[in-house]
Formats: sequence, C-alpha cells, structure tokens
Amino acid sequence: MKNINRRKALTSMITTSIGTTAVVGSMGSVVSSCAQPQPEQVPEVKKEKKPMLMKVGCQHGGTGKENLEFLARHGVYNMDGGAPKVIPGVGWDLEDSLAKKEACEKYGIALDAYHLPLSSAGYKRVATPNIMLAKDPERDKEIEMIQQMISVAGKTGVKVLLYNTIIMEILRTGRTTDPTRGNASYSTWNYEEALKRGMDKETIPGGPISIDDLYERITYFLDRVLPVAEEYNVKLGNHIADPPAPAGYRGMTRWNSPEVFEGIKRFGQLYDSPSHGFNLCLGSTAEGLKDPKTEILPIIRWVGERKQIFNIHLRNIKGGYNNFMEVYPDNGDMDFVAIIRELREVGYDGMLMPDHIPQHEDPASGLQGHAFAFGHIKGIMAALDSEA
Repeated sequence: MKNINRRKALTSMITTSIGTTAVVGSMGSVVSSCAQPQPEQVPEVKKEKKPMLMKVGCQHGGTGKENLEFLARHGVYNMDGGAPKVIPGVGWDLEDSLAKKEACEKYGIALDAYHLPLSSAGYKRVATPNIMLAKDPERDKEIEMIQQMISVAGKTGVKVLLYNTIIMEILRTGRTTDPTRGNASYSTWNYEEALKRGMDKETIPGGPISIDDLYERITYFLDRVLPVAEEYNVKLGNHIADPPAPAGYRGMTRWNSPEVFEGIKRFGQLYDSPSHGFNLCLGSTAEGLKDPKTEILPIIRWVGERKQIFNIHLRNIKGGYNNFMEVYPDNGDMDFVAIIRELREVGYDGMLMPDHIPQHEDPASGLQGHAFAFGHIKGIMAALDSEA
C-alpha cells in the first residue's frame, strides 16, 4: 500500500469541501478547525443519598419525670418504656400504659416500645418461664397473658415489643478493669475460664435440649402470638441469645449457636410476617463472630433488606466468640460509622439504643455512660447525614 501524504491529503480535502480560503493561515489552525468532534460528555450519575431515618433511643430509666428530663436534655426523643403495671393473671394495665405515653408526650418523647416479660434473665427469674420450658398447662396461660399485653401495646400506640427466647441466662465470667479509661470496668465472658470454674456443670431443667427442641418451643409461642401482633399492627423483636455459646453448653444449644449468622437466618425465615423480626443487639451478635468488624455488616444487610430490624442495641466489644469484653462505643472492635451507614442504606427507621454501658465507681456512672453514648451516636449520625 502506498504511503499517504497526510498534509497534502488534508489540504485537498479542505479546499474541496469549503473553498481555498479555508487553508489561509497556519496549518495548525487548519488542523484545529477540522478536528474530529469530541465524544458527547455523559454526565456523572450520582448515587442518591438515602435519608437518615433512625433515631437515638433509650431503654433504661422508665417514664418517670427525672428520667424523661434526662433524656430530653440529651436530645433523646424516642424510648422503650419498660412495661406497664401487671394485673396478676391478666396482663398489662391499659390505663397505666396510656399514662406512661402521656408522661412521655409532655417532653416530646415518643413511647415506641415495651419489653415483654420474656427477658434475658433466664428461666430462674423471668416472669413467664414456662413458655420456653414448655411446661403445660402453665405455658398456655402465660401465652394468653402475652396476647393480652400485645393488645394493650396496640391500643396505646406502642408499635414494637421486645422479647427473648432463651432458657439459660446471660453468661459472664466477671469484669475487666481498664486503667486507660479511668478504671472503668467491662463485663467479660471467657469460655475457657468458665470451664475451669465448672460453670458448665449446672444443667437446664428438662435437658438436654437440642436446637430443634428449642425451635419447636419458639414456633409454639409465635404461632399463637403473631396473629395477635398482626391484628394490632405491633412488631415483635427477638433479642439474640447472649452470648452465642458452643453447642451443648450446660445441656442445651442456643437458637443462634454456635453459628450466629446461620441462627439469625433460620429464625428470620420462620415466618413471612410484618410482625416477625429482631431486636438486633449488635453487641450480642458480635459475641458470636471471629471478626466482628467485617462480619457484622453482612448480617445487618441481610436482616435489614428483609425489613426485619425492629430495634437496635448498639454496644461495642473487644474480642469475639467465647472471649470478649463489653466496652465503650468508641474503643471496641466494631466501626460504628460503618454500621450506622449500613443501617441507613437498608432504610432502617427505628431506634439506636446504648446498651450494657461500662461501669465505674462514680455514683453517676450509669448516667455518665449513657450521656457519652448518646452524644457519640448522635455525632456519627449528624456527620453521616451531612455527607454529600
């Protein structure tokens, strides 16, 4: 093929197309005037920023004047009010529930949640032990009380009820003092230490209890209360068993153990109901993970995309499965900025609650810890909300 004289060919093309006057001036000008058009610039599509729908909340202190003023001073306007007065053999007192709501509203605080008498105290101290012990006919009577409590919550406008499905209580081996944080002490669990002390020797009534046994009891309960919750437009949020423990520990396997994410998936998929979900305690969930910082985010995403997060307990830990301490929100292994960003991405619109605050010798230890946690969480939310 013959070489083409690019300069001659270009001059000839321009002369033919637009006349000889087009080639007057420098060749640079000519080349510039006939340069190929630039490709059309495609505007950058920016990802729409999702709104910050969640709120800082609190589950401590009740609905008395002193606590409500404390919350309002710290900009906390959503709360779990604990529970109304109990009418023995019946359930909750509706008048007392309405009075609690009215007390909150005086300070602009929304009474968003209550705790059902299925707590983390375990069968020894919980008010309705026979539900999870599967002791008949007592459990049916207790379930009837729970049904009545759901109706009271619905009539009061309380939309979330939090509960636990455990038999064995919270497990801890002691406290760890941190001199770098003013000798604050952290609640601690070390499985190997528990075995050395023989803490595993105490057995559960009716044991051994397999994980399938436990799920049978859970579904027996939920089969009877979820229809009532749906009727009253109330959400039931189950708390992670604290902590996840090895299979067979003290004669039973917890519903979220030993693989906490698999337990969450199994529980979450039991029912396709808007009333079925989680009080997602991120601290307790992290206690079942080997690398809480990275492993917690996929769990939030899975539960959040299913719209099954009804409440968040936001506490941090150092460590992981079988060996951890509950620390302040800013000095644990989890990244609360990443967590709150992920909660925003899945559209979570409930409360973020400080939980299991570290202790110290000052008589105002609890109030100080909560004030710090409130400010820490609110600061992260404000910073994320201002992101472009």
